[in-house]
Amino acid sequence: MSITPIKRALLSVSNKTGIVELAKQLVHLGVEIISTGGTSKMLKDADVPHQQVDEITGLPEMLDGRVKTLHPKIHGGILGRRDEHAVEAAQHQIHWIDLVVVNFYPFEQAVSKNKNMSWDEAVEYIDIGGPTMVRAAAKNFAWVGVVTDPSDYPQLISELRYSGGLEFETRRNLAQKAFVLTSHYDAMIHHYFLERDQHPAECPPHLDLQLEKLTELRYGENPHQKASAYRFRQETPGILSSVQIQGKPLSYNNILDADAALSCVSEFTDPACVIVKHANPCGAATGNNIEEAYTRAYEADPLSAFGGIIALNRPCTKMIAEAVTGIFMEVIIAPAFTQEALTVLAAKPNLRVLEMPVHLRPAWEMKFISGGLLMQEKDAQVIRPEDLKVVTRTPPSLQEMDAMLFAWRVLKHIKSNGILIAKNNATVGIGAGQVSRIDAVDLAVRKAGEKIQDSVLASDAFFPFRDSIDRIAKTGVRAIIQPGGSVRDEEVIAACNEFDIAMVFTGKRCFRH
Repeated sequence: MSITPIKRALLSVSNKTGIVELAKQLVHLGVEIISTGGTSKMLKDADVPHQQVDEITGLPEMLDGRVKTLHPKIHGGILGRRDEHAVEAAQHQIHWIDLVVVNFYPFEQAVSKNKNMSWDEAVEYIDIGGPTMVRAAAKNFAWVGVVTDPSDYPQLISELRYSGGLEFETRRNLAQKAFVLTSHYDAMIHHYFLERDQHPAECPPHLDLQLEKLTELRYGENPHQKASAYRFRQETPGILSSVQIQGKPLSYNNILDADAALSCVSEFTDPACVIVKHANPCGAATGNNIEEAYTRAYEADPLSAFGGIIALNRPCTKMIAEAVTGIFMEVIIAPAFTQEALTVLAAKPNLRVLEMPVHLRPAWEMKFISGGLLMQEKDAQVIRPEDLKVVTRTPPSLQEMDAMLFAWRVLKHIKSNGILIAKNNATVGIGAGQVSRIDAVDLAVRKAGEKIQDSVLASDAFFPFRDSIDRIAKTGVRAIIQPGGSVRDEEVIAACNEFDIAMVFTGKRCFRH
C-alpha cells in the first residue's frame, strides 16, 4: 500500500516540545490518541482527548514505571502485518497502531550534567520501552509511521492534512531516522560503560563511531572531489564546534589546517602563535605578550605564511587584527577577540574568524585506511630538562636548552621526516615531510637563511648517518635535540664533538605521518 491511513497514534515522549500542538492537530484530523505517564498528564491538562495505555492493557504502570508499554496489545498493534495478522489480532482484541511518536529518556544529558552520578542513578535513565516501540514501528514501516524528532511534526501534519495518511517513502525515511536514533542511544550507553569501567589509556574492544553531518562542503582537497564535514554526536571540543564570527564557510583544507594549528598552539601556556600552511606549521613562537608572539611567528617565514591559518592562545587584539588585514590569510583562530579587533577584521569580510578555546585535553586520534581505521593516543608527551641526556662534550646552555624544549613541542606537529630550527623560542627554519632526513635538514637550513646563527635544531627521529651534522657544521647551529637510538649514534656524537655542537637525546621520537 502506497499510503497508510493514520487512524490511531501512540504518543509517549521525554522531550515534550510541540507535543500538545501535535496532539490537537491529530485529534482535529480524526486520529485516536493513546498516551502514557507524563505525556498523558500534559495532554489531560490541555484537554486533549486520549486513552491511557493502562486502559488498553488492563494493567497499571509497574515496577517504578519500568514497565508501561511492554504488552502484546501495544506491541501487537504496532508490529502486526495488516494483511496476514488481521484475524489473529482480532482474536486477541488487538487494535492497530498506525503512528508512533516517541523519544527517549535523556540519558546523555543526565550523565553529562552529573559526572558523579552513581550506577544506580544512571541506569534509571536508560530507556527500555521507548526504544522497543521505536524499533517495532521502524521494523513495520510498511504499515506504521514512526516519529522521533519534534522537528518532523510539521511535515507529518502537512502530509496527513493532504492525504489522510503517510506515503511509503515518508514512512521508510522516518524508519531510517529512527534506527539512527536507537543505534546512537545504545552506543552512547556503551561509551558510558566503557568510561566508567576501563582505564582511559586502553583502546576499547569495540568502537562505535556516532557522527552526524554538520555541513556539506563546497568540495574536498580538490574541486573535483565531493566532501562533507561530520561531527561526533557526543560533545567533543574541536574546530567543528568553534564559533565562526565572520568569513566564507570553511573549506575541507581550511578545516584540516585549522585543526593542525589549534593542536600545535595548544602545546603552550605562555602567549603563543602558530601559523600553519598545508597542515604543517611554517611559523611558531611564544612571547611576553600575544602581539610579540604573533610578530615573531609571522616573521619566521612570511613567504610560506601567505594564505595560511593563524592560531592564537590569547585573545586577538587590535594590533594583530591590523597586521592580519594587511596580508592575505585564510583563517584566524583565537579564544576571544576584542571589539576593536573585530571592527578591524570586518574590513576583510572573506577572512574566516573563529572563536575557539585552545587548551584542549589530550585525546585519541584516528586515521581511516582501506577496510578499517587506526587509533592511537595523541602525542601528549612533554619533554622536561631532566628527561634529556647530554651526550656531547659541550653541554647546551640554559638558553639553548629552553629553545630545544620549545622546538620539540612544535616538532611534534610537523610531518615526518621533520627537522626544525629555532632560536629564542621562535622557529626560523622548518623542513617537513621529506623522504630522507638529510633533505629535511637541507630544507630547514635554506629556510632559516641568515637567522640560523646561534640556533638549535630538533629532529623527530635519530640521525642514521653523520651527513646531517656535516651539513649544519658551519651554519651557526649550536645545539641539537634528537631521540637517539641509531646504530651510528657514536659516529653522530663524534661529528658533533668535532664541530663543537652540543647534543641531547630525548629517548623518545615524535614521528607524525
